[in-house]
Amino acid sequence: MDQSGRLESPPAPSARGRRLQRLVPAAASALCGVLLYVSFPPRPLWWLALPAFAGFAWVLRGRTWKAALGLGYLFGLGFLLPLLVWTGVEVGPGPWLALVAIEAVFVALVGVGVAAVSKLPAWPVWAAAVWIAGEAVRARVPFRGFPWGKIAFGQADGVFLPLAAVGGTPVLGFAVGLCGFGLYEVGRLIVERRRTQTLRRGAAAAALLSVAVPVAAAVAAQPLVSDKAEDGTATVAVIQGNVPRAGLEFSAQRRAVLDYHARETLKLAADIKAGKVAKPDYVLWPENSSDIDPFTNSDAAAVIDEAAKAVGVPISVGGVVERDGKLLNEQILWDPVKGPTQTYDKRQVQPFGEYLPLRGLVGAINKNWTSMVRQDFSRGSKPGVFDFDGAKVGLATCYEAAFDWAVRDTVTHGAEMISVPSNNATFDRSEMTYQQLAMSRIRAVEHSRTVTVPVTSGVSAIIMPDGKITQKTGMFVPAYLVQKVPLRTSETPATKLGILPEIALVLVAAGGLGWAIGSGIRARRAGDA
Repeated sequence: MDQSGRLESPPAPSARGRRLQRLVPAAASALCGVLLYVSFPPRPLWWLALPAFAGFAWVLRGRTWKAALGLGYLFGLGFLLPLLVWTGVEVGPGPWLALVAIEAVFVALVGVGVAAVSKLPAWPVWAAAVWIAGEAVRARVPFRGFPWGKIAFGQADGVFLPLAAVGGTPVLGFAVGLCGFGLYEVGRLIVERRRTQTLRRGAAAAALLSVAVPVAAAVAAQPLVSDKAEDGTATVAVIQGNVPRAGLEFSAQRRAVLDYHARETLKLAADIKAGKVAKPDYVLWPENSSDIDPFTNSDAAAVIDEAAKAVGVPISVGGVVERDGKLLNEQILWDPVKGPTQTYDKRQVQPFGEYLPLRGLVGAINKNWTSMVRQDFSRGSKPGVFDFDGAKVGLATCYEAAFDWAVRDTVTHGAEMISVPSNNATFDRSEMTYQQLAMSRIRAVEHSRTVTVPVTSGVSAIIMPDGKITQKTGMFVPAYLVQKVPLRTSETPATKLGILPEIALVLVAAGGLGWAIGSGIRARRAGDA
């Protein structure tokens, strides 16, 4: 009080204090992005995605589009910078930072959308749909898309996992976003209730349903997850031969990589003969297990043929071949009697890894970057399903596992199990291997199929249709895995529906944004009047 007994007004914050206050939302947005990253493998902290989305909602609600754009970009940086650090393991920070800078733009635009719909009734529904719409765009552009970092790929250990069988990665990701945004709305309404002593029942019901419905739906979807064999079983062997050294130079000793995988297969053959392990029905080698073209190099063909004859069953070999002037990343089915019988050419080749967009521009920035991709790989055109004496195995080579369509159409073309042959040696011991392994776990549940992951240097694994890993190897060690697995023929709703759930969620997002924009225009007109 002053000397006259009147209450004094609190002192106005200093200029420095006001600047610090403005920094709070920015710092919180970036930290929430980091929290979302921490929810991803190899950490089994899937539930951290919920407070990450709740915090994202807190910083965005009621913001102007300009503020939301900046805050969304900071959230994207906080999430993607650590998530994608593996992209710079061998080539330095330039490509990593460029990739993150571009991908974070999509998250920034999502931030604008979330802020726009945040004042609508039942806004968590619209906001979660906006996030999935952003993922849908990011999975398609630029350069045929980059879906790495889909929210679904961080949920392999989570309670929402069965929803992958309902509508694939879009429905699973939507459920996580809806629950996270709903948690913020519940908290906001609790604070509002304490402050005003009133409760808006409709808003409260919508908020509670936003949290409860995704969890209830996941529980209800549990019967879709099954390990029951529907067309018998198959005994499968996964070979991890290891590489001479990690990094981009692993391929400098291509013959050694081939020899390592043949040697591990010969070891498997010896153990079968000694009765230590069961004889498999077929053997799966990883991507790039023979970068020497066995169709033009008789010595490479002889090595593969020796391994196939020793083990006595067909081998799926990952090769690099040149055919009709085209360089192809190819899976080759090598029979111990007939030799090569079937092939599958990778369709979703990796930009800046297997082909180089904007080659002239990239070379002008750094000539060394163009030397890493001297010749572009061509894309295959047909789904890969190998017939191993009646057992049909779908193939999604490495990077393809991130793309919904590239895995789904192997199942719609008859695959009874899926294999994801990969080569992660380029990325050393980074988290990339674990992130990709989690994708394969999601795909197993999405399509109710056993998924095998043969990798040159680890982690190779066998995954049951319920997403559980039953066997896995270490990193940069030679090893083999042998296991009897169920063959399944039924299709989940996610397999049958395909892209339709994603289209529906994009339309929901568009409807929410249209409603929000229309409401804003009407409000401004009313104010002007």
